[in-house]
Formats: sequence, C-alpha cells, structure tokens
Amino acid sequence: MRADALRNRERIVAAARETMVEFGAEVPLDEIARRAGVGNATLYRHFADRLELIHHVTLSVMSRTADRAESALAEESDAFQALRRFVRAAVEERIGALCPLLADGVDRDHPDLVAARDRLEAAVEAVMAAARDSGRLRTDIAVGDLMVALTQLTRPLPGSRCENFDQFVHRHLQLFLDGLQAPARSELPGAAATLDDLRRRS
Repeated sequence: MRADALRNRERIVAAARETMVEFGAEVPLDEIARRAGVGNATLYRHFADRLELIHHVTLSVMSRTADRAESALAEESDAFQALRRFVRAAVEERIGALCPLLADGVDRDHPDLVAARDRLEAAVEAVMAAARDSGRLRTDIAVGDLMVALTQLTRPLPGSRCENFDQFVHRHLQLFLDGLQAPARSELPGAAATLDDLRRRS
C-alpha cells in the first residue's frame, strides 16, 4: 500500500474509533469520512462496509491496548506501578465504549481478532503476574476480572455520549486500584475469571 493510502486508512480507523466512542457503532459513515479528512469514496475504497470498518477498529484498539501493557511492564521498575499505568492507559482507550462494537454480524472468531485477543490477554497477564509476584496485587483475581472492571468503568452512562466522562471515571478508577492491592481486606465471592470464562459465558 502506498504511503499516502496507508495514512488515509489509519486516519479513517482513528476517526471511526473516535466517533463510535462518542455516538455508537451506527454513526454515519459520512461523519467518519469527514472527521478523517477524506472523501466517502476513499473510505469505501478501504472498507467495503460498516462491519469491515468495525473489525479494523476493534483490531486497532486491542493492538494499542496490548502495546500499552507491554510498554508499562518494560519501562516501570515498580510492578504495581506498571499495573496502574496500564489500567489508566486502558481507560484512555475507552475500551468499555467500544465493547458494543462486537455485536451481531462481527466474526469474533476471525483469525486476526483471535490473535489480537490472545496477544492482549498475554500482555495483561504478564503485567498482573509481575504485580502479583511483587506481593502487591491480591491473588484472587485474574485477567477476566480486571478487563470486566475496566469495561464497566469506561462504558459511558446511557445517553451521556461520554460528556464529562473524565470528571468521575478517574475517581472511581483510583478506588478500584486501591481495591486491587494486597493484603486483601475481604474475600471475593466466586472464582477468578479468565477471558476464556467470559467468552464461554457470552
């Protein structure tokens, strides 16, 4: 792909991610093209339909989130600080707002999505394992627990369209991070959840 075509494709995916967070998966494709600074024909040249665009937005978010987990682990000397950094980065990606994208019609078992999901799970587990080994992360949670909590924390309230989102989410995020630290102050009901557990239940 030519460099200018690749830049256009990247701009379209970035604009789609931004507008879908704000307005939902049904945002008009014309608006996505406008935000990306390209014509409608350019958008359709890269993506045949909405589902193909959603597929690539989802891949982009998973890849970016995995990048943030890997960077946090590599660059932070304090393992729990690496976990804090990753959690805050995941909030910035607004992963909760993007979960509805994986709705009817999207092939969740597409090889690209499976590979991206596996990489993300491995990266997050590595950050959690390091924090757990340091003695600062409670031992009764797994990757699924963390990702469910982040999804809930970053999912906008119905009808809010993410307005004033940051006014409350970082406050709740700090409460959540405090609750992750060892020693635990209570015993959690049920068993720790992996991402496989979540997929089976859904």
